[in-house]
Amino acid sequence: MPEGFTTLPASGMDTATAYRLLCGIVVPRPIAWISSVSVDGVVNLAPFSSYNYVAHSPPMLAVNIGSRSGGLKDTARNIEASGEFVVNVATEANMELMHQTSAEFAPQESEAQALGIALLPSTHVKPPRIAISPVQMECRLQQVVRLGALNTLYIGEVLAFHLSNQVFDGKQIDSIKMRPVARLGGPYYAALGDTFLRPILQTPPVGKPANA
Repeated sequence: MPEGFTTLPASGMDTATAYRLLCGIVVPRPIAWISSVSVDGVVNLAPFSSYNYVAHSPPMLAVNIGSRSGGLKDTARNIEASGEFVVNVATEANMELMHQTSAEFAPQESEAQALGIALLPSTHVKPPRIAISPVQMECRLQQVVRLGALNTLYIGEVLAFHLSNQVFDGKQIDSIKMRPVARLGGPYYAALGDTFLRPILQTPPVGKPANA
């Protein structure tokens, strides 16, 4: 048994401890700044860092949203009711506003309106896009996966990508120009920092779209 390690059995671990450990270990985490619309037409904006892409043909994103006080958060409730949402990329330029939308607003209160965040109409879904984000992805809910008692994974198919000309050259996204921010443990965020160039050792996926 190697010395210098603390072993914590996960079985029976309380929620707060498991959450704190995972958020400190699985870093950096990309942030999905999600816009959704309630059944009453209220635009909700909220960031989530338990998020990633999970398929490319067709393109799909997944975000895990935990429950709050035994009930669904506004974003989760809106996604389940409408089957639609938009994932906007959080960047250094919009980080402060993104962070402010993580506060607990009342369901009938729009973060966009309260914080003066400009919105753009979407082309395939009802939820609007966040104008200050350089990348916005319109999504349609494909699958809901309950994970234990407190978490739910929402998998959405990307119906449209909206890409700022400042970060997209017609073929590729310039991640460095995009300047995304990521989530660390506790109250910390991170920028890209150093980047490292290595040759690609696997052939990128090719082929016809899965829904062609």
